[in-house]
Amino acid sequence: MSKVISVNAGSSSLKFKLYEMPEEKVICSGLAERIGLPMGNFVFKMNGEKFEHETPIKDHEVAVKLLVDSLLEHHCVESLDEIKGIGHRIVQGGPYFKDSVVVDDEVEKLIESLVPLAPLHNAAHLVGIRAFKRILPNVKSVVVFDTAFHQTMEPEDYMYACKYEYYEKYMVRKYGAHGTSHKYLSERAKKFTDGNKIITCHIGSGASLCAVKDGKCVSTSMGLTPLAGIMMGTRTGDIDASVMDYLVTCTGKSCNEIYQEFNKQSGLLGISGISPDTRDVEAGIKRGDERCILAYKMYARRIADYIGQYYVRLGGCDLIVFSAGVGENSPLVRHNVCALLTEALGVKLDEELNNSCFGEEMVISAKDSKIKVCVIPTDEEAMIARDIVRLLHC
Repeated sequence: MSKVISVNAGSSSLKFKLYEMPEEKVICSGLAERIGLPMGNFVFKMNGEKFEHETPIKDHEVAVKLLVDSLLEHHCVESLDEIKGIGHRIVQGGPYFKDSVVVDDEVEKLIESLVPLAPLHNAAHLVGIRAFKRILPNVKSVVVFDTAFHQTMEPEDYMYACKYEYYEKYMVRKYGAHGTSHKYLSERAKKFTDGNKIITCHIGSGASLCAVKDGKCVSTSMGLTPLAGIMMGTRTGDIDASVMDYLVTCTGKSCNEIYQEFNKQSGLLGISGISPDTRDVEAGIKRGDERCILAYKMYARRIADYIGQYYVRLGGCDLIVFSAGVGENSPLVRHNVCALLTEALGVKLDEELNNSCFGEEMVISAKDSKIKVCVIPTDEEAMIARDIVRLLHC
């Protein structure tokens, strides 16, 4: 048995889980947030209890120190020597990483070289890696890439039809995201089908779909960045590239201002005018709000369109998986999407099962559905913990 830490560092936050492996037992978890602001917040959870306090968290190194001190204070470990490995989620691995790897100086340099492709994410992940290195210098780290699972795509699936030199000089291509989740879902899906053609739908505030054949990604909806693909909580998803130039001309705003709007003020929020949260939009639908109704129709249509595209790409489909915050907990979203697939693909839900499913692993399709549909709660942290054990042999 060994204890390992799964880490997800953001620009102003640090989430973690301490696992007992190989049982994958979660010993404790926590979150440091508002790092770098005058007052931060630290949450620590174990045995059903929650300990929370506000405190200044100057930087990620302070956050890591809070984490480590809490592990000792609450006797999650009696000695830091019990920690055998640390795993870090990395959003962008570019073309360099097809699997998780043990961190060394060269790996750090490559992650840093990819900051321009994921400036908010990779830079923050590096800060987290280096903070743990200073606080726990004798513990090795593993990095797990959101893009790694998608490296099995063929060039005709990941290339963009712009000047080829942009691919050669600047690595402009589709990379995808949520790969750790899609990999987990595709592996877990074996419980529900003997088939090899699966469409996984990671539908949260950020959302992506993945076409999986024989356990490998053949296509995914996010692109160079997480802005591409389906409509999301605040992101546009796919959009005519000329909209950018047109809006810059019409509004007088800069390209960067419009780009930020595409990322942070669009999607469900932009159309509904109310919220990026599906619960708020669904409440608006119940009130008869026409913009909320339109937002949900668009939302379902974009997801269904990608499922149809991937049905063709895979040459059929044995299983559709819904996961992540919305996919696991919104019967209405699942109903709306699958209703659009009934005529063409013969997808039918058992509405009683669908309406009763909130974050549970279960089949929700009707017995006469031509494609099985299920819900599988995702677990990216467990995937990170598994890779720590696999690569560090602990």
